[in-house]
Amino acid sequence: MTSPSNHTLTFSNPDDPKSAPREAARLMVGTDLAAEMVAKAAERAKALKDATGVEACLATVLVGDDPASATYVRMKQNRSKKAGIGSLSVVLPAETTTEELVAELRKLSEDPKVHGILLQHPVPAHIDERAAFEAIDPAKDVDGVTMHAFAAMAFGEPGFRSCTPGGIIRLLEAYDVPLAGAHAVVIGRSPILGKPVGMLLLASNATVTYTHSKTRDLADIVKTADIVVAAVGKANFVRGSWLKPGAVVIDAGYNENNTGDVHFEEATLVAGLITPVPGGVGPMTIALLLEQTVAAAEAQTTTA
Repeated sequence: MTSPSNHTLTFSNPDDPKSAPREAARLMVGTDLAAEMVAKAAERAKALKDATGVEACLATVLVGDDPASATYVRMKQNRSKKAGIGSLSVVLPAETTTEELVAELRKLSEDPKVHGILLQHPVPAHIDERAAFEAIDPAKDVDGVTMHAFAAMAFGEPGFRSCTPGGIIRLLEAYDVPLAGAHAVVIGRSPILGKPVGMLLLASNATVTYTHSKTRDLADIVKTADIVVAAVGKANFVRGSWLKPGAVVIDAGYNENNTGDVHFEEATLVAGLITPVPGGVGPMTIALLLEQTVAAAEAQTTTA
């Protein structure tokens, strides 16, 4: 992919008014890059099937009937089909117990026809989500939700990345955002988004500050960031006045009415680059999921 950047990005100095950007932020759109990633995954899936007869297969597990979760699962299944990746759908009732869910995930982990497993989250509150995630074979954890995946990201070892954090890094790289030496502030500390994206940024030689609901003087900390990753789950939470001029803003939130965690209208007047919602991080998440599913199928077929 030809880089979407028109020039090499440099970060501004908030103490030097001459360094402030004079134009509205450029958009970091994930749609085209994601489409390219999916097309390449489809080519690899076809090559695998042609050579071995094995069709890469992603199993999706949905517990309950939450409309948003059901929509996400259908979207992922449709994208899988378009990429030539098989899809196995498992829908369990909302009253499913942790033990029953764990048993289903272990069954899928042992199924040689299944190469990747996606447990749609969040699961109902009565289920131990961590226990469910850990029932997934790390070799099939194409969503990067197990402790094995987190350790691999933290130590820079081979393994599947958490899809949204991994997609964010790929987007930053595509837009030539300099990560080495940059100060990145992550707002949020979930085990499948906030924490792993910080680990991946650290592995790229950024200096990382984690912030969360207990952080004091949050706006002042965000103001020091060259790169802001908003993953807090609150609409319009990050205001434009919090940002350093020219900062790169990654909005990983998705709330009602297609609203992100960043106040987009305010932020575009200050930031240098910003992801829209929708069309920014979201497409990258699904693209990486499919890419990793094909990689899992390739690895399992080679070692079978």
